[in-house]
Amino acid sequence: MKQDMIVILDLGSTENAALARMVRELGVYSEIHPHDISPQELRELPNVKGVILNGGENRVVDGVPVEVSSELYECGFPVMAIDHPTARCEKRLEVMPDTAALRDFVFDICGAQANWNMKNFIDDQVEQIRAQVGDKKVLLALSGGVDSSVVAALLIRAVGRQLTCVHVNHGLMRKNESESVIEVFQNQLHANLIYVDATDRFLGKLAGVSDPEEKRKIIGGEFIRVFEEEAKKLEGIAFLGQGTIYPDIIESGTKTAKMVKSHHNVGGLPEDLQFELVEPLKQLFKDEVRACGLELGLPASMVYRQPFPGPGLGVRCLGAITRERLEAVRESDAILREEFARAGLDKKIWQYFTVVPDFKSVGVKNNARCFEYMVILRAVNTVDAMSATVPRVDWDVLERIAQRILAEVENVNRVCYDMSPKPPATIEFE
Repeated sequence: MKQDMIVILDLGSTENAALARMVRELGVYSEIHPHDISPQELRELPNVKGVILNGGENRVVDGVPVEVSSELYECGFPVMAIDHPTARCEKRLEVMPDTAALRDFVFDICGAQANWNMKNFIDDQVEQIRAQVGDKKVLLALSGGVDSSVVAALLIRAVGRQLTCVHVNHGLMRKNESESVIEVFQNQLHANLIYVDATDRFLGKLAGVSDPEEKRKIIGGEFIRVFEEEAKKLEGIAFLGQGTIYPDIIESGTKTAKMVKSHHNVGGLPEDLQFELVEPLKQLFKDEVRACGLELGLPASMVYRQPFPGPGLGVRCLGAITRERLEAVRESDAILREEFARAGLDKKIWQYFTVVPDFKSVGVKNNARCFEYMVILRAVNTVDAMSATVPRVDWDVLERIAQRILAEVENVNRVCYDMSPKPPATIEFE
């Protein structure tokens, strides 16, 4: 490993991600691990220079304060504690450290070097992937989104033809999304790509299911089943590559923090998974994933694509999915993306999409009463997807989008614009 590392142990703080980013902004790599990591596991982590015990409001779980093993202090690493009284630390703070205090610990006490950059990260990941995979083969879930595309590029660099990419059209894709994936990865990049149209299979499994978590788990589980079936047609597949990133893990819940929502590649994985996972981006935030993609040589048009959740439009067609509302989401989303691109907002707004709830409202069409669905427009700006703000979009643009949706999308009589930041809202609705 080419970069030094500061390990952050989660003892119930809600600021783990912010602290990790502070360390990385100093040019030193950081990783977050659970409070009950064993001394052996800690010693086996590469190039550890120091440990931060990060306590906070969630430190008491089921009435019992979480603690680290006393043996961790014998590992030989300098330790800094936040909200964690102990006499065995080189530095103790009651609140989040400022940059000066953190710099003092990281560089002066731990002796870490500022060698965290994307080139070194990629070199380390390529080395780790080769060590993990050996001469076996990897099956990659390739949605065509930013995360899976960057993983594909990393795996191609690491193991080349040992990689087989599988793109599953679950019927929950954006308009022309699967066609675009085939064009770019198969026709332009000449990747070893298998295309599977499983639309009827997924929609059949999801019929009548309204609970968001159940939908995510069904989609995640069915993804794995499709991959298993494709793997059986191949020889030597032992690994499953995934574009899991750190916000996915945080929102799926930790040992000291409640789940916000499970992600299909975290909370939705079946217990009898037949593959070993390869997840080289699982410690990166979204902006770091994009930087990694650029360093790997991926085109900016691919790296800065609209983020798209693994469950796709399934979590934007709220409640029990119907083909009627699913088509309304797909068509309205295409209009929103087209008009934002025309107004130049596709380069200024981080993410935007449409949502269709599972209830109707009264309206008037052709001089008669109608009872149809509404479309909610969602647009947010963010750096790392952990928090987000709502941009002020020119009224003329919003009006044009609304007029087009009402005129061109069937079964819709109302358009709304979501003004909710994250927190308290999340970026997605489900």
